[in-house]
Amino acid sequence: MELHDNFIPPFSNDLLVKRKRLRRELLESGADFLDKRVAILGGSTTHDIKDMLDLFLLHHGIRCTFYESEYAQYWQDAMFPNPALEAFQPDIIYIHTTNRNVSRYPLLSDPPEAVDALLEEELDRYRQMWDRLARTYPCVIIQNNFEYPDWRLQGNREASDIHGRVNFLTRLNLAFAQYAQTHDRFYLHDLNYLSASYGLERWCDPFCWHMYKYAMALPAIPYLANSVANIIKSLYGKNKKALALDLDNTLWGGVVGDDGPENLQVGQETPMGQAYSAFQDYLKAHKQLGVLLNVISKNDPENALAGLNRPDMTLTPEDFLLIKANWEPKSQNLLDMARELSLLPESFVFVDDNPAEREIVRRQVPGAAVPELGDQPEDYIRAIDRLGCFEVTTLSADDAARTEMYRQNAARSRAEAAFTDYGSYLRSLEMEAEILPFSPMYFSRIAQLTNKSNQFNLTTRRFTQAEIAGMAEDSRYVTLYGRLSDKFGDNGVVSLVIGEVQGDRLDVILWLMSCRVLKRDMEYAMMDALAARCGALGVKTIRGFYFPTAKNGMVRDFYEKQGFQKLSEDPDGSTVWELSLAGYEPKNHVISVNSEESEAFK
Repeated sequence: MELHDNFIPPFSNDLLVKRKRLRRELLESGADFLDKRVAILGGSTTHDIKDMLDLFLLHHGIRCTFYESEYAQYWQDAMFPNPALEAFQPDIIYIHTTNRNVSRYPLLSDPPEAVDALLEEELDRYRQMWDRLARTYPCVIIQNNFEYPDWRLQGNREASDIHGRVNFLTRLNLAFAQYAQTHDRFYLHDLNYLSASYGLERWCDPFCWHMYKYAMALPAIPYLANSVANIIKSLYGKNKKALALDLDNTLWGGVVGDDGPENLQVGQETPMGQAYSAFQDYLKAHKQLGVLLNVISKNDPENALAGLNRPDMTLTPEDFLLIKANWEPKSQNLLDMARELSLLPESFVFVDDNPAEREIVRRQVPGAAVPELGDQPEDYIRAIDRLGCFEVTTLSADDAARTEMYRQNAARSRAEAAFTDYGSYLRSLEMEAEILPFSPMYFSRIAQLTNKSNQFNLTTRRFTQAEIAGMAEDSRYVTLYGRLSDKFGDNGVVSLVIGEVQGDRLDVILWLMSCRVLKRDMEYAMMDALAARCGALGVKTIRGFYFPTAKNGMVRDFYEKQGFQKLSEDPDGSTVWELSLAGYEPKNHVISVNSEESEAFK
């Protein structure tokens, strides 16, 4: 078994036994790890939960140090002065509580007003804890909701009677969700769904509780860790971005080249056809999240299109960005597709019914997710869904429009081919940029960019939405976002600069740009805007920093191209650069920058 196969559901029962060896192998894998500090405040035993969470986060490229509360001390650690936790300075606090931590349930004899009071008392206890944590620690908080009990005093009436534990926990869960909807940096971990998916009777293991004070069965712990890790990796931009889909026996039943498009199994006429159509419905829904749909199929192009053009297909050719139907190795097609879309190969989820093709892609395209689909089309949805590749923590308007933005990029590429002079091509795009200080309208997108952009990113600093808002309001910082549009459409917010004023010098602590606008001179427009802003503030020099990672080699010489002078270079390749603004000459000659920006910098 390959190392990363251990992290594809269903999880092996001996994952806990192998954890030390797996952890060592993950650390020795050569991955470019993001370092974070995670505090686990538990209402039950959490030691194995911590170890499993450590493994799953390493699998996602996040290396963590942990603070772990003593058994059932989550409330005390949160509510009272805690020098150890304060010194730890967590990036994330995960509160692992379960229905066993509910203080008191209603009695059948309680009047309705007493039940409501009891519910409010329980909620207030949690709200006080969350609010205090938010005031004390400027970090992300992840809170479990509640799984249902494994017994029901009144049977089915438990769900409707206000005295029932099922009803009480449902109301608590709804109130937790409402809090999450109205508080930034607070994320709900859906323990209720997870335990139901696993199987409530298997999840609620009385032996594990009475013997070890674990609030779930030991084999369920990897599923919990995987679920929590999905939230954390999403927060730090580790989600996948695109699907690469096979056609024959994946999107439809049958082989279109042999059976003909008219004989494929799809649509509502047969049970198998319904299963394939349901799978297509599931995949198409991901476009709402901005997931890019693509095809990689060993087929002649005309056969692939004939299948996709059947009138009962949910997915049509227009739903896909790229359709690679040819006889080249699928692994090479995937690498080519990543290059054409300016994405890393690891951004893809490769979906194919053929085990041999899956194995080749796993070996040839490290980092790409390759789910084990199973033998039946009715199992395909679950195989992909349980991986959590597209976990949503924030959803911006740019996410929903991502497919159209990449489609516009394809149109730009076709237009580029018609020009022999690149400058003429750039001018033909009729580009317009909006470059302004950070605005609340874009805080969510800006935070998302800082956690997703890896290639064109000079320092790979990551920030939460609250930290972005804080810097936007702090006069010590210069902040700029860049939004770029052209005759083909709007690319949205694609570039960010954050600088910290140090007397008459500005230190650039973050400079990034989305790879979908590479080679459009947007970096020069941002440089001009930054120079103008610095001039308005009396800043005389700008200092830039480059910290190398496994993914940002493309910007190694960025500051040199902007006219900076190198001040120093460390053995690891980290460099420091400086630019005097005396006599600065604008560098952008092809993008029309908004007049509002000019006024802002006067």
